[in-house]
Amino acid sequence: MGITDIIARFILDEISETGGCAELQRAELAQRFKCVPSQINYVISTRFAPEHGYIVESRRGGNGYIRITRLRSPAGQLVSRMIGAIGLELDQAAAEAIISAAAGAGLISKREALLLRSAVSPRALAAAPREDRARLRAGILKNMLAASAAEPPEG
Repeated sequence: MGITDIIARFILDEISETGGCAELQRAELAQRFKCVPSQINYVISTRFAPEHGYIVESRRGGNGYIRITRLRSPAGQLVSRMIGAIGLELDQAAAEAIISAAAGAGLISKREALLLRSAVSPRALAAAPREDRARLRAGILKNMLAASAAEPPEG
């Protein structure tokens, strides 16, 4: 078992022990496993991405953390599959179709669908260079869908 697998197993255990949401410190993990912090970043980005059923939030700095939340509900699993299907870039028509499908399946409310459409609209992305808009649209939609399926941490 390689270091990547060991780190991933540790993080999975932490998520399980804390009821589906773990807050970790990148530097502490790197020190614990005697690796560079970029190794921790690699594990998180490849094993705990939204398409794998997780939401990752991070805050850098002195009191920084990485919060990983597992999407546990069947709706969360469906959202996870939708996110996986989005890919790296997404045009406006495809974004509209995904948002409509999510609303039609009851994964998001009509209001959430309206907000999603607004967030990925050409008007919202107009300040970004044209060549970056499809990639930004995909990222925004993935993250917002993932957040809509997350179960809030207890407490």
